[in-house]
Amino acid sequence: MVIIVEKKNEPFHPLLDYDAPSALRRYLDEHGLGMQKKFGQNFLINGDVRKRLVQALELPIGAVVWEVGPGLGSMTVELIRQGALVKAFEIDRGFVRALYELIPVPSVFTLIEGDVLKTWPREAAKEQAEGKLCNYFLGNLPYNIAATLLADFIEKGRFFKRLVVTIQKEVAQRMLAKSGSKDYSSFTVLCSSAYTIKPLMVLKGPSFYPVPNVDSQAVLMDLRTDRNPMTDTPLFRSMVRSIFSNRRKNLKNNLISFLSSRYSSLGKDLSSLVETAITQAGLRSQQRAEELDLDAFIRLASKVESLICL
Repeated sequence: MVIIVEKKNEPFHPLLDYDAPSALRRYLDEHGLGMQKKFGQNFLINGDVRKRLVQALELPIGAVVWEVGPGLGSMTVELIRQGALVKAFEIDRGFVRALYELIPVPSVFTLIEGDVLKTWPREAAKEQAEGKLCNYFLGNLPYNIAATLLADFIEKGRFFKRLVVTIQKEVAQRMLAKSGSKDYSSFTVLCSSAYTIKPLMVLKGPSFYPVPNVDSQAVLMDLRTDRNPMTDTPLFRSMVRSIFSNRRKNLKNNLISFLSSRYSSLGKDLSSLVETAITQAGLRSQQRAEELDLDAFIRLASKVESLICL
């Protein structure tokens, strides 16, 4: 396949058959590279799926996309083919060298080396200063950083218009969970406060090389146009985490623990104040965290905010 880079009419020929495990293995061996389990490295070897994932972003020509975990560049190539300008974050030094060799088109490809959890804030600050914030994100995220990275983006105010992420199915289930289910958590509430989240497809182990032990799920995240400002406050986020931290406790007891540890000025007897806040939010003291949907948490946080300001 020849890819024409429209911006400068620069053609380049991908050096790898990204759908052939034997070709990938041969390239790794010839370049002294290995797959590191600690980085959760698995290559998506289904070209049709790669195309569909990029298409789900609905990119305008020339859109900048952040890509995390490019590996040897299979998704990067597809992004460029569909007209994107790619900023790729890669932690593996061996893969960094390979990417410079495999995708030598600096007009449309920028590589940011290092741990994305440490490098993304600098890149975001740079974009902010230049007034050129990237609106799109694509990532095949390893299990050990997926939830941390997505939560980090939201809590630090780095919002994208649209994200397509491939993650371990277990993490996807937490993101997509409904209130009342066993997978519903503070992470669910955090994600749903900023994005509407939809499942795209389940990817079985054989879709990857090496074959992982678990299935993956691709999800689509669209920035909410009806985001409530309350959900961006430290009060809301810390309250939600605290209420979920002890799922055996009821809402009233969890809220008392939360307030007593942070707002000692409210006095020692918080019981009646908390009861009032819960009632005014249209909730019941005996409810548990997993019973409250996003709107319920927003109402409760608003009443707690009023309580703190008394």
